[in-house]
Amino acid sequence: MDYIATFYSHFGAMRFRKEVESAGFSAVLKPVPRTLSSSCGTCCAFTAPSLPEPTHPDEVEQVVEVMENGSYKTVFSSL
Repeated sequence: MDYIATFYSHFGAMRFRKEVESAGFSAVLKPVPRTLSSSCGTCCAFTAPSLPEPTHPDEVEQVVEVMENGSYKTVFSSL
């Protein structure tokens, strides 16, 4: 499944990307899509069979699953 995670800080985004890659999944940092809001403007797009448990959930603003039609389904939100 494809996911996009947004963060409160750029540091949180970088740390999360490292965690996802350490778990053996591909991840890339990029600008947040316009339809998703973010405090820092950086998101982590990644592919994984299921949502990995973040070790620092207080840094994650939200995680959405990218649906086949291009829409987003929220799977985690700190709001």
